[in-house]
Amino acid sequence: MADMVVKSNALIQASYTLGLVEQRLILMAIVGARETGEGVSAESLLTVRAQDYADLFGVAKHTAYEALAGAVETLFNRRATVDVYDKKRDRTRPMTVRWVTAMAYEEGEGVITLRFGHEVVPELVRLESNFTSYELEQVAELTSAYAVRLYELLIQWRVAGKTPVFELAQFRMQLGLGITEYASMGDFKKRVLDYALAQINEKTDITASYEQHKTGRNITGFSFKFKPKGGRKVSPRSVQRDVNTPDFFTQLTDKQIDLLVRSDLFLADFHQFYGSSDDYATARVKLRKKLIEAPEQFGEIDFERYK
Repeated sequence: MADMVVKSNALIQASYTLGLVEQRLILMAIVGARETGEGVSAESLLTVRAQDYADLFGVAKHTAYEALAGAVETLFNRRATVDVYDKKRDRTRPMTVRWVTAMAYEEGEGVITLRFGHEVVPELVRLESNFTSYELEQVAELTSAYAVRLYELLIQWRVAGKTPVFELAQFRMQLGLGITEYASMGDFKKRVLDYALAQINEKTDITASYEQHKTGRNITGFSFKFKPKGGRKVSPRSVQRDVNTPDFFTQLTDKQIDLLVRSDLFLADFHQFYGSSDDYATARVKLRKKLIEAPEQFGEIDFERYK
């Protein structure tokens, strides 16, 4: 069975900056954690072997050793921005968290040992239907960190075959770009977006294209369409469909919409559809409107999750 990566859509949508080696190590750790069958907690110590890295990504063993040694110096300081529930305030709010809380490199054995951060663990290992699963081999040949990030963002919408509009500022953050990096649209498209998309189209299981969205003369966002290569259907392992869940383009009933907008968890999962400064009442109004007008933008909804 192919190695499967499982990440929550919330974590995939989170804005963070990781280098290519760091992304690869995290994906390998996720796969390794699932294969043990022992589960992962904020206390679990996970390992990634240099030999496995070399075999999977087709690099020399000494290159893999250097990659692991370098990651110890950088990954420990990497951060992600995720929504964290504040019990005292009874709401979620964006907070900066560490990917890992402990990390070591055992040079003689060519092994990295790491422990994921408390807030990151449940997002990585909870196997629920709103999570995105994909085979690690699909990103193994990608040599651009932007391509890995873009593939993850796209694959959330695998069944629909198209994404909502990614607003430019947030999209740049999700790809891991700083404010001043590739600031001009020409540089952004040539060195980040087009380059990443070319790698995805050449080396993964999908073929994708994008459309620019403008406000006046300025590009303010991008949306994507994609399809499996060779006319292949969506892998049943990639979408765990519940027979009681409506199809992507089926109109939701009033009862279903009421259930969803009353759920604080639903508000947290789909925070991208309302403003960060909106109160609960305003957020629910906006989500209700979006559910009526464009239910496909929410992907495949697991109603049991929000009861």
